[in-house]
Amino acid sequence: MLVETEQSREMRANEDLERERIVCAVLDEIRPNLKRDGGDCELIEIEGNKIMIKLTGACVFCKLANVTLEGIRARLIERLGEFVRLIPVAGSARNGN
Repeated sequence: MLVETEQSREMRANEDLERERIVCAVLDEIRPNLKRDGGDCELIEIEGNKIMIKLTGACVFCKLANVTLEGIRARLIERLGEFVRLIPVAGSARNGN
């Protein structure tokens, strides 16, 4: 039986915090371009390799929203060094937060 030690839980928590910091940094880099066109994005949740974001403002109805999402995904893959799924989320509430 494998037992997770306190140290391994701490390491995983630190890795999760670092991933979230990187994701937020990427969104912050892209945000000025989105705001210039009347839009924005918000991090909703990170669950493993799934990153859920919400496009807001003009981005919601933009015909190029998929291109924007692919650009964000490509930058996340580059910065995180691993494959991620970027999932657009509709609605206003965070999942349980």
